[in-house]
Amino acid sequence: MLYAHEVVLNELAQGLRLMAQGVEWFEGLSEDDRRKVLHALVLFCGQADACKDDVPESIARSDIRPTHTPAVMLTKWRFGMAELPACELTKSFRLLVALFSIADTRRRALHCADGCGHEWHNLPDPLRGCNSGDF
Repeated sequence: MLYAHEVVLNELAQGLRLMAQGVEWFEGLSEDDRRKVLHALVLFCGQADACKDDVPESIARSDIRPTHTPAVMLTKWRFGMAELPACELTKSFRLLVALFSIADTRRRALHCADGCGHEWHNLPDPLRGCNSGDF
C-alpha cells in the first residue's frame, strides 16, 4: 500500500498529474512535511537509478535556472535540498520531480515494458477521473 504522498509523487513523475497541481499540493504542506517530501524524492531518484547524465535534462524540465542553488547542488551530485532555506524548497521539488521522472521513465522502459507488479507503475489516471483536482 502506497502512502498518499508516494502516489502524488509517482503521478507527477509519470505525467498523470500536472506539475502545477503538484506545486500547489507541495506548497500547501507544512515546511516540515515539504522537507520530508524532498527526502522521499531523493530516495525515489535513487531507487529509479537516476544518474548524473540526467541532470541537464532535469534542470531544463524543472523550469528553474541552472544557477539556482538546487540546480547547482544537483550538478555536483549533492542531494541535501531538504536542508536548504524554505525559499528554495519549491525549486528543489520541481527539480527532483523532473529527475525522478526521467529516471523512472527509463526504468519502466527497460525493466517494466511488458508490464510489472509495481504498485506505483500501475496507478489509475486521476486526470480522467471525476476528482482530478483532489489530492
